[in-house]
Amino acid sequence: MSGIQPDDVASDAMARSERPTTPAEPPVPGDVMAALATYGVTGVAADDEVALRRLLEAHTPSYTLYRLTPAAARRWKARYRIMLSATYLDCQSVAEAYARALLAALGQP
Repeated sequence: MSGIQPDDVASDAMARSERPTTPAEPPVPGDVMAALATYGVTGVAADDEVALRRLLEAHTPSYTLYRLTPAAARRWKARYRIMLSATYLDCQSVAEAYARALLAALGQP
């Protein structure tokens, strides 16, 4: 008796669910990490977006992070845009967006 076996169904479902991998996001540039260090922000890895987000949330009441569409990313040469009060910052990674926004929040009086 021929037919579809459970293993065939599972492997077919896995093949359909595979998505192309996205390239790893670049870490926060060294000059941004050095600027954060002048404000006493140390011990945070350049690719630790969770720690940077938590620090940002402790220093600003609100922000909005956008992932830009491919057309916008080509136009502005950035993959993410973070908006704070009356300003926005274009960045290559989520971690960089949080770090630059944290710098902006720390620099405000």
